[in-house]
Amino acid sequence: MRSATIRSAAFWTALITFAAANGSALAQKKYDTGATDTEIKIGHIVPYSGPASAYGIIGKTEEAYFKMINENGGIKGRKIKFISYDDAYSPPKAVEQVRKLVESDEVLLVFNALGTPSNTAIQKYLNSKKVPQLFVATGATKWNDPTHFPWTIGWQPSYQSEARIYAKFLMKEKPDAKVAVLYQNDDFGKDYLKGLKDGFAGKASAIIAEESYEVSEPTIDNHIVKLKASGADVLISITTPKFAAQTIKKMAEVDWKALQIVANVSTSVGAVMKPAGFENGQGVLSAHYAKDAGDAQWKDDPGMKKFLAFLDKHYPDADRTNSQVIYGYGAAQTLTKILEMSGDDLTRANIMKQAANLKDFTPDTLLPGVKINTSATDFAPIEQLQMMRFKGEKWEMFGEVISGEVEH
Repeated sequence: MRSATIRSAAFWTALITFAAANGSALAQKKYDTGATDTEIKIGHIVPYSGPASAYGIIGKTEEAYFKMINENGGIKGRKIKFISYDDAYSPPKAVEQVRKLVESDEVLLVFNALGTPSNTAIQKYLNSKKVPQLFVATGATKWNDPTHFPWTIGWQPSYQSEARIYAKFLMKEKPDAKVAVLYQNDDFGKDYLKGLKDGFAGKASAIIAEESYEVSEPTIDNHIVKLKASGADVLISITTPKFAAQTIKKMAEVDWKALQIVANVSTSVGAVMKPAGFENGQGVLSAHYAKDAGDAQWKDDPGMKKFLAFLDKHYPDADRTNSQVIYGYGAAQTLTKILEMSGDDLTRANIMKQAANLKDFTPDTLLPGVKINTSATDFAPIEQLQMMRFKGEKWEMFGEVISGEVEH
């Protein structure tokens, strides 16, 4: 009888120990709305239609990337449910779709929403709800403001940083440049314009003409004609892909031989340079932070081999010369890293904590020397770019990878 009692006591001790251990394991798992033992819901908006529909390819790439993650077992066994809506590059539509994502779909976070106007429209709402507005697909400087907007973080280099690089380049290589600027009349365009003027500093007089356009305009032809008449010998084109292609084409039509610099959001060979006509784009300058999948110099690069293998298996219809595909892959890989770092604490607060704790992270598709770093006081993940020139049917990098941050 005594041995039976001892066995019984041992059994209950073991059972209590097991329950306590498992209870503690269960207690370690923390979830907010949108995360469970089996699923992580990610919300996304992008213009699949409208004047900026060329960017829709980003959403399709990210969807394919997360399908690959799911096929490989997900993140710690959790599958990603990627819910992507069309906002048509319309701020009111963006607000409507994001409210749907948060209140109806109940996503954990909103990821890589595209466009400065759309993100501006949803920023206060997401911050008031304490929903991460993660790795926004816009380089506006305002996303790096952890004090006032602790739930919003950027991804790509800021437009002002990039514009300062162009100003520095021109002051060094073409000190007597007479600069004309074509810019989109919204926060996106005005942010670049401010960076340019800051970059020229005491030499702001280098800008002799400015023309803004609305995204609702079917063509920017008349703006190009006016800017040519100014006598400028440099045109800085702060435009989205549709208008960037129109600009390159129209400059050729009116035989305006000015040096052209195009914003790096519109450097896609497939979506901009090809429609504009390769012959018209020769010598166009820009700056970039990501590799070009169409460039043979990366054929033996380990990161690009992984990227191309992903396309072959998960997105075979993609135009690999389209830089938006590279962009979507890099952003999705960064989010995957954050979710991995978050472990079993899939609360919105921990997601933001991890997003602000990236140290020298290098997605497969970034140029050598370009690394992602964030901190609690620095929400600007990528801060370096390299100048490049369009030649033949591809971009050629030149010079060093440089930082566009303000010099103190």
